[in-house]
Amino acid sequence: MSAEPRINDRIRVPEVRLVGPNGEQVGIVPIAKALELARESDLDLVEVAPTARPPVAKLMDYGKFKYESAMKAREARKNQAHTVIKEIKLRPKIDPHDYETKKGHVVRFLKAGDKVKVTIMFRGREQSRPELGFRLLQRLADDVEELGFVESRPKQDGRNMIMVIGPHKKKAEAKAERAASRGQDAAPGTA
Repeated sequence: MSAEPRINDRIRVPEVRLVGPNGEQVGIVPIAKALELARESDLDLVEVAPTARPPVAKLMDYGKFKYESAMKAREARKNQAHTVIKEIKLRPKIDPHDYETKKGHVVRFLKAGDKVKVTIMFRGREQSRPELGFRLLQRLADDVEELGFVESRPKQDGRNMIMVIGPHKKKAEAKAERAASRGQDAAPGTA
């Protein structure tokens, strides 16, 4: 069964409740008369409510209707923000400078409105000291507290410990904020 509504000769019922091109109620008419009215006004007869008794059909320009609904769907998709999960991998014995670099990446991702999955990989004897990884994840969560919140607490998953940090700002808000700051940066240069 297709999602397309039935139009013109594809409507196979004896009578329909007809709605005019401007939304006015015409009434219950035989299908032959409805098709005749559609041809006279150079429009299509489109079944808009097939489950109603009798089915509801409307006189409209079907091509224009399909185009407008496709444009609405496209506009809705354009305004939709996709949340992306970025991943950062750390080791329990990380150098302070390396930690700052990784933290900078997390900060950048959170400012962009993305979620961050922080993974700590344990090797060999490090596996017997999961509290080191837990403390490192807690420290990172405290360092980026103003930009994001801990969405899922640190948990051990085999040789890895995983934590997810979500941004306080939505992706769309972060995008709008970046666009506004770009506009302010361009304004002083033009003067």
